[in-house]
Amino acid sequence: MAFVEVRNLTKSYASGVQALRDVTFDVKKGEWIAVMGPSGSGKSTLLNILGCLDAPTSGAVEVEGRDLAALGAAERARFRAERVGFVFQQYHLVPYLTAVENVMLAQYFHSLADENEAAEALTRVGLGDRLLYLPSQLSGGEQQRVCVARALINQPNLILADEPTGNLDEMNEAIVMSLFTELHRAGHTVVVVTHDPEIGRMAERRIELHHGHLSEVSVFPKVEEELIDNLLKEVWHAREDTGAQAFESEKFAPFVENRATFQLMAAEELVRLAEGRLAFTPAGESRATHVIRRHRLSERLFCETFGIDPAVVDDHACRVEHTLSPEVTEKLCIFLKHPRTCPHGSPIPSGTCCPPR
Repeated sequence: MAFVEVRNLTKSYASGVQALRDVTFDVKKGEWIAVMGPSGSGKSTLLNILGCLDAPTSGAVEVEGRDLAALGAAERARFRAERVGFVFQQYHLVPYLTAVENVMLAQYFHSLADENEAAEALTRVGLGDRLLYLPSQLSGGEQQRVCVARALINQPNLILADEPTGNLDEMNEAIVMSLFTELHRAGHTVVVVTHDPEIGRMAERRIELHHGHLSEVSVFPKVEEELIDNLLKEVWHAREDTGAQAFESEKFAPFVENRATFQLMAAEELVRLAEGRLAFTPAGESRATHVIRRHRLSERLFCETFGIDPAVVDDHACRVEHTLSPEVTEKLCIFLKHPRTCPHGSPIPSGTCCPPR
């Protein structure tokens, strides 16, 4: 059984507008789905129905086997409080409550408020030093991170986000989307409405709506690209460790374990495989440089912004680095003031934004 099942979903309003028309799709448990389409295509309406903020006119919507259309008002409210975490484009923070109190407010509607749990949720999103700040004292990116903490506080299985980065600059967008990457890796089912194709590509699948109709479902081949990036890092690390520019392929463990992928990389002219030896091509060297730069800047970001222990920061960086575009990477470098080394002391390749070294 799918985690979310939508069957022949239609939503009409008294004005005669039909927001959704016979929409059918499934979402697996732990999957990340992007809902895309032009304005007025029904994206937000779909999200509201999935979160019990609205009801369908006809059709069926089941979440974890529960028929949402069959729930009464009290049951719908409990479902929202216990099963769903919401993140919207508008922050909807109470202006006279502190960050920790805004998070505790979500607890209050679920069970009993617990300040320690709220503080832990804010620490998880890198705001452990902003607990007592009012919304007016926080940047837009920090306010949205409070919203993510608020969505997480009741440990929901389903995270619904409607244009969560719509009001953010690229730097804060990268930070907030890194949190969604972490949520997905932790096993949450994530449905994000977005008009941004770059954010859409972070998901495992894209659902495209046009005039209320489901027009396309796409699966992104990002897993293969991430594997290639990871193998480029392995070659880079081996070069740093040994000082050698080429390696005997049969003695290089990543090659032995990933022969088919290395053959693909050779076909794409990222590595050279000749006479039993493996080395970067100029194109592979360039791509590996960007991968290492993204990874080590991500490590610095997690240590300095989120307070992650350097001993475990590598795993966090691996989860986020693939989401950074070249433009965001340069802005991240500027934000971090052009660091020369990662938290472990390894050099960070310079970028076009960096002053001469």
